[in-house]
Order: sequence, then structure tokens, then C-alpha cells
Amino acid sequence: MAEQQEPRSAGELLDIVDETDRVVGQALRGEAYARNLRHRCVFVLARDAADRIFVHRRTAEKLVFPSLHDMFVGGVVGAGESYEEAALREAEEELGVPGLPRPVPLFKFLYEAPGQTWWSYVHEVRCSRPVAPQVEEVAWHTFLTDEELAERLTEWTWVPDGLEAYRRLQEWRGGPGR
Repeated sequence: MAEQQEPRSAGELLDIVDETDRVVGQALRGEAYARNLRHRCVFVLARDAADRIFVHRRTAEKLVFPSLHDMFVGGVVGAGESYEEAALREAEEELGVPGLPRPVPLFKFLYEAPGQTWWSYVHEVRCSRPVAPQVEEVAWHTFLTDEELAERLTEWTWVPDGLEAYRRLQEWRGGPGR
């Protein structure tokens, strides 16, 4: 059997936070996941010039939720990094579009599931230029209207934290759709 490589993002240093999102320490990403240490993540809903939502399937090499669909770009917030800095960095990296406008912060929530816990800050950004998604992160992508995305929610397998963030976004906006 071939020796498995450590996932490439397991060595990132993260701030570890408490139930109120106060920094209480630091750990490498791999350790944070292995020990279920609460950390910070950003979710960025990216819309194109036609107001469609960027949707993608994650690569099989992702440390968390490999090969599942997601309606957000985003990821972990690095140690000492703000949510806003992470949102812009992640959106530019995953979409492959430098010089994006700053994503607009919408709301924050604590995501908790068996073996997983992170503070999640949902943002939105307009990307009017063509995307060139990061091949290490994105295996497939498209843009869907709100209605098309709603139809796919029961057809495709989605990352659970993204699905929860999307549900909360719809609730925050006052119901289904925009």
C-alpha cells in the first residue's frame, strides 16, 4: 500500500477560539480537526454579473468534505487574520480572480456538528469578470440562478456547513430566494 500524503492544508496555523469567538490559543489545522478544536471559517457567496451564484464541487484532496458540492467559496481564517481579510483572500484564490471588491460581511454563526465546530462568517461578493477556479480547490464549477440552486439542493450532495450557512442566509434574508 502506498504511503498517504498529509493533506496540503493541514499545516496552516489557526487561531483557536471559545464559544464567544474569543482567541484562546493556536494550533495547526490538522491538529484542530483531529482534536475538534473550535476555529474560524469564512463563507463567501459569489455572484456573477448576471446575478447567478458560483457553485462548485470540491476536489477529492480537500481535508474536509472532499468531492462534495458547495455554493460558497471560502475556508479557514489563518492565525492573526481577520474574517474580512480571509474572505477576500479565499474568494480571490478559489475564483482565480485577483482584485475583487471586498466581500460584504452579512452575519456570523457557530457551526457545530459531531466532531466539527467553527465560527462561520457569511459574506457576499460580486465577481463580474470571468473566473479561473483554483484547480487544487475546485474540481468542477458553474453559475446557477437562485431557482436553479434551489432545485439542486435535494439532487446533489452538499457540504453540510455550507448547506447550513445557505439555510441561515435564506432565513436572514427573510425566506427562500433573494
